[in-house]
Amino acid sequence: MKKRTKEILDILDEEFGTDYKCYLNYETPWQLLAATMLSAQCTDARVNMVTETLFQKYDSVEKLAFADLEELEQDIRPTGFYHTKARNLISCMRDLLEKYGGEVPRSLEELTSLAGVGRKTANVIRGNIYHDPSVVVDTHVKRISRRLGLTKNEEPEKIEQDLMKELPKDHWILYNIQIITFGRSICSARSPKCEQCRLQKYCKEYKMKGNTQN
Repeated sequence: MKKRTKEILDILDEEFGTDYKCYLNYETPWQLLAATMLSAQCTDARVNMVTETLFQKYDSVEKLAFADLEELEQDIRPTGFYHTKARNLISCMRDLLEKYGGEVPRSLEELTSLAGVGRKTANVIRGNIYHDPSVVVDTHVKRISRRLGLTKNEEPEKIEQDLMKELPKDHWILYNIQIITFGRSICSARSPKCEQCRLQKYCKEYKMKGNTQN
């Protein structure tokens, strides 16, 4: 691991701790799968509000797999893109029943074979349910990893590959958890609180900002 990367990770560990936590509420693997699918282009807080009643109404894979499409659309409407998400949820839960006996599979290949499940969702499941080292590239990880110079890529899959090379395995899941907190509290997309940030000296954007101010 590069000295620079180690310094960044040491600051993140010190600032945000090393506890593994998931920001989506769930009790079973299929619930986390459903919640993660709903979280696309939506805040975790809003997803948690929706799933609180959703998982009471549909309390099994079967019930969600055979939900009425229009009714489910209204149930998840606050999460946005609800037409697509409802179709994907029903198809995904049917895939779970037909291919895997209602159990959420473990491997990346099996997970991404499910309707509506991409690498990000698959890696959330692998990391949180099976504790397999996985790099989850969400909007925070993409933005901040580029700012910190840990990747130059734009595509999530290429960023994932870069971070897998750059970060030690014991930080693959942890990095995502820390970066979400960091992104929400300090390094936001539009108005980052650079004056409060302990990673200033590693940030390419901050250096560019400093040059333009001089």
